[in-house]
Amino acid sequence: MQLSRREFLNALGMAGAAGMLRPRGAQAMGWFKDDPYAIPDFGNVTLMHFTDCHAQLNPVHFREPNVNLGVGPMKGDPPHLVTDAFLEHFGIKKGSKRAHAFTPIDYVEEARRYGKMGGFAHMQTLVNRYRAEREGKALLLDGGDTWQGSATSLWSNARDMVRASNHLGVDVMTGHWEFTYGSDRLRELIDGGALNMDFVAQNITDNTWGDRIDLFSPYTVKERNGVRIAVIGQAFPFTPIANPQYKVPGWSFGIDEENAQKVVDEIHDGDKADMVVILSHNGMDVDKKMASRLRGVDVILGGHTHDAMPAPMEIPNKGGGLDGKTLVINSGSNGKFLTRMDFDVKNGKVRDYRFHMLPIFSNEIEPDPDMAQLIGEERTKAQEGVGKDLSEELAVTEDLLYRRGNFNGTFDQLICDALMETQDAEVALSPGFRWGTTVLPGDPITLEHVYSQTAITYPEVTLSNMSGERLKLSLEDVAENLFNPDPYYQQGGDMVRVGGLKFAFNPKESQGNRIQDLEVNGEPLDPKKTYKVAGWASVDPIEEDLPAVYDVVAGWLREKKNVKVGEPNIPKLKGVKGNPGLDMDVRLS
Repeated sequence: MQLSRREFLNALGMAGAAGMLRPRGAQAMGWFKDDPYAIPDFGNVTLMHFTDCHAQLNPVHFREPNVNLGVGPMKGDPPHLVTDAFLEHFGIKKGSKRAHAFTPIDYVEEARRYGKMGGFAHMQTLVNRYRAEREGKALLLDGGDTWQGSATSLWSNARDMVRASNHLGVDVMTGHWEFTYGSDRLRELIDGGALNMDFVAQNITDNTWGDRIDLFSPYTVKERNGVRIAVIGQAFPFTPIANPQYKVPGWSFGIDEENAQKVVDEIHDGDKADMVVILSHNGMDVDKKMASRLRGVDVILGGHTHDAMPAPMEIPNKGGGLDGKTLVINSGSNGKFLTRMDFDVKNGKVRDYRFHMLPIFSNEIEPDPDMAQLIGEERTKAQEGVGKDLSEELAVTEDLLYRRGNFNGTFDQLICDALMETQDAEVALSPGFRWGTTVLPGDPITLEHVYSQTAITYPEVTLSNMSGERLKLSLEDVAENLFNPDPYYQQGGDMVRVGGLKFAFNPKESQGNRIQDLEVNGEPLDPKKTYKVAGWASVDPIEEDLPAVYDVVAGWLREKKNVKVGEPNIPKLKGVKGNPGLDMDVRLS
C-alpha cells in the first residue's frame, strides 16, 4: 500500500513540510567591541538579505533547534550542526551573545539576559544606517515567507506586511507562504501597485495550454554604483504539495534547474549584468545542490529552512562565480538576523567579498520611529477589525514553549494535547512547521502567541478515522520527504508532531522502514484497527463549518489557566549516535 504525502496531508490536515573550510570573506561578521554593528568599508556593492520573518513585526524570542539531523553526505555539514558542534565549527565562543543568537544553549537564562530579538523597526534602523554608509551601493532582498505567521497579517490579508516591507525599502522578493493568500489577492497586491518592489520567480508557470507561460518575471536587474546585479527568483518549489493547490489554481511549481540555467545563460549571453544572484526559497540543502550544478551564479541567498548560518558556504560549481565557486547563505528566521555581503566587482566579475551575519538584539538598537508608528497603526486597525485583543493572557506556562526541532517542540506538544482533549481523539498530529515564536517559563501565553503558531488561511481542525497501517505509512511518507539523501527530493520543514502516539525512528533506514515500534496510548499499534485522529491545516477545500485551530487552542488554554507540558513527545532515535545535528539531551538507542 502506497500513500502519497499529499494524500496524507489531505486526510490529516498536515500542511507544510511536515567539514567546510572557513570562507575567506567570512571575517569578523560585524561583531566589534565598541559598536557591534560597525562594518569596515569594502568593495563597491552591497547586498542586504533577510528571510522567513513570518510576519513578526515586533521583537520576539525564538529558540534555535537542538535537533537538525543531516543524512548521507549531509551529515555533519552545515546547516546540520547544533549546539557545541555548531559553535566549534563556526568559531563562536560558548556563553557569548552570538552563541545565544545561533543556538539553544542555556536558552532561558540567556534570553532573559539579552532580551528579545528582531523587530522591523529595529531592522529599519540597521538598514537605514548601512544604506547611508554605503552611499547608493546597497540592495535589500527579501527571501519570502514574509506575509504569513501572525494574527495581524492574517486579519489584514497581508496588508500590514506589504506596508512594512515597502517602508523597509525592500527592492526584490520571492515567495512561498505568500501564495496561501490565494492567486487573486497576490495579483491584487503585486499587479495593483500596493507592492513597491519586484516579485520574481523563474519556477512558477501556467502550463494549462501546453506552452510555458511565466506567471512572474523570472529575474530583474538592479544597478548600484554602476554595478548591474541580476536577481533571479526561486520560489518554494513544492508549494502545491505542502500548501493548498486550490489557492493557486493552474499554477505549476518545481525546482526547474534547467530553466534556471537558461535564465542565467540569457543574462550572461546578453551582457545584462555584472553579477548574478539567485534569491531562493528552496531550503539550504537544495540550494547547495543547485549551486553545484549551475554555471555562472555568484551567490544564492537562501531561505525556507530557517537556518541561521554565520558564514557562507563556497560550493564548487560548473563554471563562473568566484573562482569557480558559488556562495550559498541562509539568513535565519523571525527577523532575528540581517545579512550584509559586500562585494568587489570589477570588469563584470566578482573579485572578492566580505560577509556579515548580524543578530538583531532589540535592546541594543533604537527602533525607527516611523516604522514603529506604522506597526502600531496596523496592529490597532487589525485588532479593531476583528474585535480581539492580542495581549489577552490565556494561561501561564510552567515550561519553555518552543517549536523548532526535527521531531517535536513543546508548543506543538501543547497543540496536540489541546486537540486530543477537545476532539476526544486517540491521536493528534500537528504540522512540522518551523515558524512560531517562543514563550519563556512563567510568562503568560497570550492570544498573540497562539496565532504565532497557527495563523494560516486554512486553519480548520479535522477529525479522521485511520487504520493503523495507514497511519504508519503516512508517517513513513513524510519521513521520506524530509530525510531523503537526495536534496532535490526534500521538501524542508520538520517531522509531523504527534500526540498519543510513540515510535522509534532511524533516519538511516530505507523508505518505509524508518518508523518503528509504534504504540498508541501504551499499546502496540494495530495495523487493522481504526484510530480517531485529530489534525489541522488540510490542503484540500473543506466544505463543512469546522473550528479554527487558533480558536480551539485559545479556548483550551483559557480553561486550563496554567499549563505544564513537560518533555515533548520525541521518538526514540536510532542510528544517530555521534551525529553533530543532535543534542545529546535527546534519547539515544
